[in-house]
Amino acid sequence: MGLRTNPSHRQRRLGLELRRLRNERGLSAAEAGAFAGLGSPHLGHIEAARTAIPEAKLRALLAGYGCQNEAFVDALVAMSESKGRGWWSDYRRSPLPQSSRDLAELEAASVAHRSFQWMYVPGLLQTPEYARALTAGGEPEADSSLLDTYVEFRLKRQDVLAGESPPIFHAVIHEAAFHMQFVDHDVMRRQIEHLVEMARLPHVRIQLLPFKAALSPATPATAFVLFEAEVPELNTVYVEHPVSSAFLGEQVHLAQYGTAFERLTAAALSPIAPSPEPESYKRSDSLRLVQHLLYML
Repeated sequence: MGLRTNPSHRQRRLGLELRRLRNERGLSAAEAGAFAGLGSPHLGHIEAARTAIPEAKLRALLAGYGCQNEAFVDALVAMSESKGRGWWSDYRRSPLPQSSRDLAELEAASVAHRSFQWMYVPGLLQTPEYARALTAGGEPEADSSLLDTYVEFRLKRQDVLAGESPPIFHAVIHEAAFHMQFVDHDVMRRQIEHLVEMARLPHVRIQLLPFKAALSPATPATAFVLFEAEVPELNTVYVEHPVSSAFLGEQVHLAQYGTAFERLTAAALSPIAPSPEPESYKRSDSLRLVQHLLYML
């Protein structure tokens, strides 16, 4: 079997974790490979995600590294054994980049999503009309069929919130996102109303960050999603960028973005909580800002 030329994020993350564990023990590739009967070049290919590793050899390697966290070991084995197949696999031959399929796979595997957006509504909360307007604005040269593919893929990603065991979804959205002019008023109105409906789901929490909020200078200037895995060691930060988005797994990055999200939630208004109670309209919360935004459209 030849070496992989375009490994997935899951495969790269497994290799990075194995390299991190080896480096923490201060072992060379040759020394570490001896634990599992692997030569130095072979272990190098595994750490670079260019090839797979059998479960028995992986467990032997982790035992040699002194890993005693059974949940972490089992999670790494699951990553190694996974075929990465899901609905996103149907898009392998589409114009979508590998990172889009990686994102869909990560969303499906995570137990919680914590998202910050300041220019537009998070993808998992977008209406079809809003998603198409956003995509058309970002890809002005794209033909109708390509836009259809992009929007179809985004809408299928949303199914993760409607499954039998959906992840906890917590979004902080800056008020600026609702003043962007790439959609007309009717589309934006339906999008805002859709947010209120989504907020009725018990696992969905949506906060709005108003212009007047006092923000720490450390607040990220870019959108991100912090994905929580079954074991915290495998949490991932997805940082959006117009050219090339990044998947970050270093503990220093996880701590940095985790702290940033805590600051954002503290600065944002309390979550949208649809309620027929009259007093709910008197509070200075996200629902009241939503009502103001709708009035202004």
